[in-house]
Amino acid sequence: MNELATESRTNAAEYTVSEISGALKRTVEDAFGNVRVRGEISGYRGPHSSGHAYFSLKDDRSRIEAVVWKGTMSRLKFRPEEGMEVIATGRLTTYPGSSKYQIVIDNLEPAGAGALMALLEERKRRLAAEGLFDDRRKQLLPFMPLVIGVVTSPTGAVIRDIIHRIKDRFPLHVLVWPVRVQGETSGAEVAAAVNGFNELSELGAIRRPDLLIVARGGGSLEDLWGFNDEGLVRAVAASHIPVISAVGHETDWTLIDLAADRRAPTPTGAAELAVPVKAELEAVLANLGARLRGAVSRMIDRRSQAVRAAARALPTPDQLLALPRRRFDEATSRLGRALTVTTERKRARLSAVRLSPATLARRISETRRHLDRDMLRADAALRAMVREKRIRFDRTKGRLSPEPLVRRQEAFGQQLTALERRAVLAVGRRLERARTSLSQADRLMATLSHKAVLARGFALVRDADGTVLKRAAEVAAGAALSIEFADGTTNAIATSGSAIAASGEAKPKPVARPAAKVKEPGNQGSLF
Repeated sequence: MNELATESRTNAAEYTVSEISGALKRTVEDAFGNVRVRGEISGYRGPHSSGHAYFSLKDDRSRIEAVVWKGTMSRLKFRPEEGMEVIATGRLTTYPGSSKYQIVIDNLEPAGAGALMALLEERKRRLAAEGLFDDRRKQLLPFMPLVIGVVTSPTGAVIRDIIHRIKDRFPLHVLVWPVRVQGETSGAEVAAAVNGFNELSELGAIRRPDLLIVARGGGSLEDLWGFNDEGLVRAVAASHIPVISAVGHETDWTLIDLAADRRAPTPTGAAELAVPVKAELEAVLANLGARLRGAVSRMIDRRSQAVRAAARALPTPDQLLALPRRRFDEATSRLGRALTVTTERKRARLSAVRLSPATLARRISETRRHLDRDMLRADAALRAMVREKRIRFDRTKGRLSPEPLVRRQEAFGQQLTALERRAVLAVGRRLERARTSLSQADRLMATLSHKAVLARGFALVRDADGTVLKRAAEVAAGAALSIEFADGTTNAIATSGSAIAASGEAKPKPVARPAAKVKEPGNQGSLF
């Protein structure tokens, strides 16, 4: 039995290690001469000093060594990076020195994150060319918003961090628009939330926010891909409300970060950018209030000093009123004298006015003459107007038909009758006013006439020449006298006894004085 076992073991062919390695190499290369392998680059440290690149391709369960020769490395369209998912095209081979198999890569294409990165770069360049990332169109954040809108998942830690941070810094009203922050519909939902906030009214039941925060926690490129959606980028760029982007961690970036008005490194940082610290504002206000009170107090002191300095330079009220007071006193002292002088002047001017029956008769005569002249002129004017109307009527009578002529004749007749009536009324009123004035002048003349004085029992004495005798001393014995009474005139001869008696007793009697005042025009003013 042992001999048989020994013979069976020795029947197998023997191979050297090199023969086995070579056989495996040929088998692998023949079977996998051209393959495409999808995997994630791992262990990439850049090209070796020789120009070749060595790394691994892996998935969630396996790993395969990869090599890119120097010549192929120079022909690649992009440089490999750690963690990049690629599709490698090449052939499988073995490395006998370590009993390993590897893929010799002839070409590399981005896959997964790599393809997404290429798409992201292309989309970034296209949107940037449209000006959506231009800093000139970005809005300033409000310093102290009243309402903040947050677009994020309502169940994650992000919304709690934002609300907690806002509550600590400056409590205000926060509106949350719940959306999915990961998945195929996340970009459309976030864009709809941004547009929805912009469509709110400032006076509606739900007030439009003054500031928007679009937030999400960190993640891979695939996780954050919804925030690279083109529709979302355009919605953020067109938003009338300032937008803060707080997507991912500080090292993550998406297209919404470039389109937003401000980028925050974290959601908590977005809350800090959105609102100031209330305690700091209160401290600043208190400091400014104290400075303002101090400045006002110093200004009041300076103004008070300036007023006091100006008051010292100004004269006192007594000094200002001294000259006007003196002028007033002098005017007061002159006023009494001026009134007396003015009264005397007025009295002298009134005494100089000579009002006599002859003057009144002359003025009445002149008034009557003017009245007669005006009556003649009014009558002549009326006759001329009537004559002119008749001439015009005769001139136009031939050009008119009978009926209009009759009507116009009637109208002219009515006008003529109205004018005659008005002329008669005007002349009557003018005569009535003249009669009234004449009657007033007659009454005034009768009042001023000496006959009214004679009617009261006085007499007017004249000498033979008709001169009025005012004093008894002017009567000579045997002189012929003419004595005028109210009912007539009688002649008399003066005796010496009567003349002497008249010279002694005529002074206290008032008979001669009224007669003299009536006759002399210069004394008529004393009757008033």
